Amino acid sequence: MPPRRLALLLALAAPLLAATPRWNLLLVTADDLSCDSLGVYGCPLPGATPEMDRLAGTGLRFAHAFVQVGNCMPSRNVLFSGRYPHNNRIEGFYQVRDPGWPHLSDLLRAAGYYTGIRHKVEHSTPYSPYPGWDVVLDRRPDGTPLHQKDPASYGESARRAIAEARHAGKPFFLNLNLSDPHKPFFGEDAAADARYRPSRVFTPAEVPVPGFLFDDPQVRAELARYHSSVRRADDGLGAILAALRESGEEERTVVMFLSDHGMPLPFAKTQLYFHSTRTPWMVRWPGVTRAGAIDDRHLVSGVDLLPTVLEILGQALPPGVDGRSFAELLRGETQAGRDHIVAEYNENSGGHRHPMRTIVTREHGYLFNPWSDGKRVMATATRGSDTFRRMQALARTDPAVAARLDLFEHRRPEELYHYASDPDALRNLIGQRAHRATEEKLTAMLEAWMVRTRDPLLEVFRARQDPARRANFMQAVEAEAEARRAKGGGGKRKAPAKAGER
Repeated sequence: MPPRRLALLLALAAPLLAATPRWNLLLVTADDLSCDSLGVYGCPLPGATPEMDRLAGTGLRFAHAFVQVGNCMPSRNVLFSGRYPHNNRIEGFYQVRDPGWPHLSDLLRAAGYYTGIRHKVEHSTPYSPYPGWDVVLDRRPDGTPLHQKDPASYGESARRAIAEARHAGKPFFLNLNLSDPHKPFFGEDAAADARYRPSRVFTPAEVPVPGFLFDDPQVRAELARYHSSVRRADDGLGAILAALRESGEEERTVVMFLSDHGMPLPFAKTQLYFHSTRTPWMVRWPGVTRAGAIDDRHLVSGVDLLPTVLEILGQALPPGVDGRSFAELLRGETQAGRDHIVAEYNENSGGHRHPMRTIVTREHGYLFNPWSDGKRVMATATRGSDTFRRMQALARTDPAVAARLDLFEHRRPEELYHYASDPDALRNLIGQRAHRATEEKLTAMLEAWMVRTRDPLLEVFRARQDPARRANFMQAVEAEAEARRAKGGGGKRKAPAKAGER
């Protein structure tokens, strides 16, 4: 363990150990799950997510919850640091050996918790292997690997970790990360499909087509595979919650469920649109949250997870945290200042830099894309999808699809959408006189956030109308990333990945 990190943990340990742990924490995430793919969040597909819907009915769900980033490793490190990516230094898929902040697993382990994780292990910490976990649950005790697409195995992992925590005489913090609906979808991996069939498989004819895509047989076929994978994630959640009930720890366990970002299709994953970062966030805190409660007023986001968890568990908040606890909301109270969130994107798993920022309110979303110059093509994880390839093919003869492809690849330096009526971001309102007041308000709010969080995009944002300043900024950003890669510090995947992953 780096000396700087050890000293920080020792300084924090005394106040943490002074608190008597009471609650267990079970944090379940789904990988690449769009919020509106859940029945309880409005999915029109009957039987889409019965277990997720059931969980929502036993606790509180947020109507306006978001993560900070549209791709995996940066998003998850925001959750566990309570810091924005430009402050926690995890802007892409690379190792940061001495990040200078304590991970949630460090804090809870120091406070006497038994900590465990299943799946997404390398993407949930600033470097790997990471010493903050008492147990990694990707294998059985005898070393047999557990398949990440096996729903029953997630219940097995939960059962094992709860038993080990009880044997150790400690409360537990478990982070169980469901692989679905991350690619490969059900129907794309014959070996896994034969063994791990969802409890229901959906057909192309019955699935909904998101408004940000287009209705086409090939798109429907991919969406059917996606929704079948969502159902398999739902099966996994059911197995986890069954194990919790059987353990006798349910009434002493706070359960949180959310997704790391939106579906792995164009205009969702690896972007910052509404459907990229909106997440289905549910919390069941026995005796505190009200069954079936819906918070339709406040906006919360991933940067708030760590401070919220620490308040629930009665632990001290470390210095330097950007987020803010929303434990008051779980108690049915209100909070001022919950009228917007800010999200950011910086780099994909291949090391390509396309920095972006967005500010979202209940009504609107504004996006700033300094890399957009009409020539650069954005590298995203969704270019390997059947839907993207179909979009390319149709764009040759369909002007409407061609316009969508152009936006997908080149974007615009600034975008403004009325998400309340246009959640699919189909009508860019930037520069329109009727929406100038909204644009000025949101840009002023975003600039204030940049100042407060020491965002390195501040100066180029202030000069956003100057193409030359944007070009110079991107040259510097790309040169910095290249220098980091040359030192072995970024832009490299931790392990070989299949096309379209992350």
